Amino acid sequence: MQPQTITTASAQVLSAPRAPVSPSADQFSIIASCSGAIATEFSYGKDEEIYGEGEPSEYVYQVIRGAVRTYKLLNDGRRQIGAFHLPGDVFGLDPGSAHRLTAEAISDTTVRLVKRRSLETAAGSDVRVAHNLWTMTAADLRHAEDHMLLLGRKTAIEKVATFLLEMDRRLAKTGMMALPMCRRDIGDYLGLTLETVSRALSQLNDQGVLVFSSARQIVLRNRQRLADMDA
Repeated sequence: MQPQTITTASAQVLSAPRAPVSPSADQFSIIASCSGAIATEFSYGKDEEIYGEGEPSEYVYQVIRGAVRTYKLLNDGRRQIGAFHLPGDVFGLDPGSAHRLTAEAISDTTVRLVKRRSLETAAGSDVRVAHNLWTMTAADLRHAEDHMLLLGRKTAIEKVATFLLEMDRRLAKTGMMALPMCRRDIGDYLGLTLETVSRALSQLNDQGVLVFSSARQIVLRNRQRLADMDA
């Protein structure tokens, strides 16, 4: 899918990301500025595809605003979400020449991208670029390993507790987290049905672990209780 270009700018723009800075955002900024690459921004509407499974892996992406889900459709039609990418996060670092997952905007989203080939060329001559690419790839692998454990070894309530702690760490501001994803997305990420996710959230609400200020805005009242479930 070919999106509409918003703006094209030199990689120096990356030194001042507009989203809350994450470690991957810092690494991406360093990589792009060292390589002298051109960073281009694109916008996507809600549920619009950014790239599809099996398409050539030509770019590395960073979320500027909005949120992205990466997923795979199973043979029986079910969807397994592998990760949620939030402002500052980098995605599209596939090990091969083609994307293994589909990337889709959860809401109206802007991403910044740099040609993968230019980054690989820079990595061959700049130790900092090579190190940061390796660090970001290792972080993706660590998340994949954690997610595999989450799917295979935890109960439904433990899965939801783990998810809430992850989102609390990445999203919470002034004690509240506003989830960009719906409960069906959460279910497809955790390997649970929509109904199971809703029951688990209701149970945690009844127990006083969390409280809803709206359907997607949550305040955690007892993080230690969640941490005990996640252990």
